[in-house]
Amino acid sequence: MSSDHRIYSYSAVLMGSPILLKLYSHNEALAAQVFRLIKQYEDLLTVNRTPSQVMEINHAAGRHPVTVSRPVFELIRCAKAASLVPGSAFNLAIGPLVKRWKIGFKGDSVPPAQELAALLALTSPAEVCLDEEAGSVFLTRPGMEIDLGAIAKGYIADRVRDYLRKAGETAGLINLGGNVQTLGSPEGGWTVGLKKPFSEGQALVGALVVSDKSVVTSGTYERYFERDGKCYHHILDPRTGYPLDNELDSVTVISTDSLDGDIWTTLLYGMGVAKGCAALRARPDIEAIFVTRSQEVILSSARHFRFTLLDNTFRLTDNTV
Repeated sequence: MSSDHRIYSYSAVLMGSPILLKLYSHNEALAAQVFRLIKQYEDLLTVNRTPSQVMEINHAAGRHPVTVSRPVFELIRCAKAASLVPGSAFNLAIGPLVKRWKIGFKGDSVPPAQELAALLALTSPAEVCLDEEAGSVFLTRPGMEIDLGAIAKGYIADRVRDYLRKAGETAGLINLGGNVQTLGSPEGGWTVGLKKPFSEGQALVGALVVSDKSVVTSGTYERYFERDGKCYHHILDPRTGYPLDNELDSVTVISTDSLDGDIWTTLLYGMGVAKGCAALRARPDIEAIFVTRSQEVILSSARHFRFTLLDNTFRLTDNTV
């Protein structure tokens, strides 16, 4: 633990990532409670080990519905809605594809096209059946798997913020490895770094300052492998089964809720810069920073944050609407 201008930092390793908690109070008991809360939600939502409620659903695919706790049901409902947006790059039923590619895990490989086509047939979000009254989830076809990895961290980050608020904290920050959620503001706001894609160490493209906002970044550089000179990253296109291939290296979303950040980073990745900026004009509560392969940093707008470019090999475009 360290302190800096009355800000106390606590850390742990959970969900396969280093977790950082910053508080204005020296309260190790509260920090321990926060880490326990994260662990409880991880145990409910993970697909990387059994048992979990999500794995119970997957194991019962094509056989019977599984009754789950209310938080899991609500998160699955939210993920299904995002998956059914026309042309969405978000898909909660993408599990079979993620499992086959193994990007970021041992045994990664490029699947044959025929195998991908067979797996794509198992990824229809419409075949995730929710029974509101029973609180149950049913995957209609054997072999289907839901994967909440794309939104679990955002959901958990929001729950931590709510928990801190209820505990009487007026300022805090939780970093769940790519998902940063802030409560209140120290003097001048919370500063969050924007990583330089495919760089060594902790090199930054820029930094943004926020208060009471979530900052979620998703990038092709986070998990990938190379075969025959081609890079295969972990952000899969549910329409093709292959990694999304466009002008983007990363998307950062600034929003009130980290869950929205998780959903919108994926949606915007699928849209690309021009369509993404157009879509955000209808959502003044959500903003994005796009980092392109051609080293351009594009802001959809900057109403709820301040951004400073730190690497002059990149060009900054303020697309404020």
